Order: sequence, then C-alpha cells, then structure tokens
Amino acid sequence: MGKPLVAVFSGAGMSTDSGIPDYRGPQGLWRREPDAEKLVTYEYYMADPEIRRRSWRMRAELGALGARPNAAHLAVAELERSGVPVRVITQNVDGLHQLAGVPERKVLELHGTARAVVCTACGARTGMDEALDRIAAGEPDPACLSCGGILKSATVMFGQHLDPEVLAQAVAIAKGCHVFIAVGSTLQVQPAASLAGMAAEAGARLIIVNAEETPYDALAEEVIREPIGTALPKLLARIAG
Repeated sequence: MGKPLVAVFSGAGMSTDSGIPDYRGPQGLWRREPDAEKLVTYEYYMADPEIRRRSWRMRAELGALGARPNAAHLAVAELERSGVPVRVITQNVDGLHQLAGVPERKVLELHGTARAVVCTACGARTGMDEALDRIAAGEPDPACLSCGGILKSATVMFGQHLDPEVLAQAVAIAKGCHVFIAVGSTLQVQPAASLAGMAAEAGARLIIVNAEETPYDALAEEVIREPIGTALPKLLARIAG
C-alpha cells in the first residue's frame, strides 16, 4: 500500500512571515482601506486608468517579488522531498511554495500568480518584473507590447471567475486525499473554502492550522492555533513519521 496523499491548502496566513500582508485579516488592508479593494476589482480596473495606475504603484511598492519562503513553505517542500505524496492548493499568488522547492506541477494556484502579467486583449503573458521595470522607467499604466491592450497581473481579481480546470483539479485532490491540512486560511472565501468540507466528507483527516476560528473547525480532527512558522514544521514532521 502506498503512502497517504497529503493535501496542503494554504491561505494568506502562510505568507505573513515572509512579509506579505494578510489583506483580509483583522489588520488587513481591505479593512483599513476599503477603497483599496477597487485596485484589484476587475470592473474598476478595466474602466478607470487612474485605478490601474494606483494598482501598478501598489504592486511596485509592496515589493512582493522580493519575498522569500519562510519556515512553513520550506517544511512543505521538505515533506514533498521525503517521498510523501503531496499536493499544494493555494489561495496565495506569491509563488513562494515553488520558490521553496515544491515542483510546479504539484502546486495549484487557485487565484493565479502575481509573478506574471497577462494582456486582457490578446492573452500574451510576460513576467511581472518586466512590467515593474517599465513602471520604474516612467510608464504609469504599461500597455501590451504585442497588441496595445490593457495589462493586468495574472491573478484572479474580484469579479473574475476561478479557472474551472484548476478548481476541478483542486476538488479531485480534496476528495482523493487522506490528509487535508488547511493552513493560514479563514476558510471563508468560496468556492475555495468548501474544499475543506469536501475532504472531510470524503473521509480525509482534516487538520486546521490558523490563528482565528474558521467555519470548518467542527469538522476538523485537529485544530492548531500556534504560530504557523513553528506549528506547521512540527505537524509535517509528525506526518512524515
């Protein structure tokens, strides 16, 4: 019999130790500056050049491309290298699981990636670093170099649907895994949050690692409230046996 499949479902809390803010948390940007949500809302972004300029400035100032994986990301990569079958489903767009060493093919990015830019007209993809270089050089709202269309980060903005193929793969993993670890997620953003319930209903051990209560705590076999940077490495070491 093979080793049990472990699904790691990560939310914003996974990356706060890497210096990336949790926008939805109690001190999150969306709560402090409700208007900031417009910067990542598709309808506003496409209609208003000033929103786009502010959105690009926000990305340049956040410096997320310079973020490095923290102990939690490294622990997931170490578990994968140990031979335990691991699949990562992430709400994060920072690419830190891959930077930590988890193979690209084993990471499902539900909300896309902030490390790439896509043209809304022709679909051309380029690196975010190229776009930020153009911002730094004085282009406040860089257009697609191929067709002149509006560029946006390759993330799923508010008002956009998740990629149905990526979501279908995530559902299959949730229903087929033996252990489902939800880490650093409020488990409130649907349809992604429902994956935890699907896993539990299918018979997986549901483990939740999060500072705050979640709607799925009652279904969990184990709920861990300790800081993620220390709790997750200990948990994964236990699972690796």
